[in-house]
Amino acid sequence: SIPASHFAPKPLPLSCFVSMLVLLQIFSLTAVAVADFRVKFDVVTTAGERSFVVNVHEDWAPIGAARFKELVEAKFYDDIRFFRVIPSFMVQFGLSGDPAQNTEWRAKAIKDEPVKESNKPGYVTFAKTGAPNSRTTQLFI
Repeated sequence: SIPASHFAPKPLPLSCFVSMLVLLQIFSLTAVAVADFRVKFDVVTTAGERSFVVNVHEDWAPIGAARFKELVEAKFYDDIRFFRVIPSFMVQFGLSGDPAQNTEWRAKAIKDEPVKESNKPGYVTFAKTGAPNSRTTQLFI
């Protein structure tokens, strides 16, 4: 018999995103558990079409999870690009090509939350300016 882990999606190395045009499109927003949800992102790179899934644990950061869900449902992340890539470390995305949208969401910064889970490879977290309560739309993976 083949173990279930054999069928698990393989993570994409961050180096795959270097020097690539990357367009993000939300494919689905799926409930996983009462307080969790998943969002599938389809990406287009020079290496072809790929996808990745963000599994959101609302109990880790309820305010951030709610904002992320709000942005997904508003289709904010549709057709945006990774604009910062550091191979084997991280990628950053979350700026709209429409300056008015960026201005609108920047005015809706969300409060900081106590850290319940440390950042680990493959985790998603909101970017901050360094000032308190400055999370808006930008994310790091």
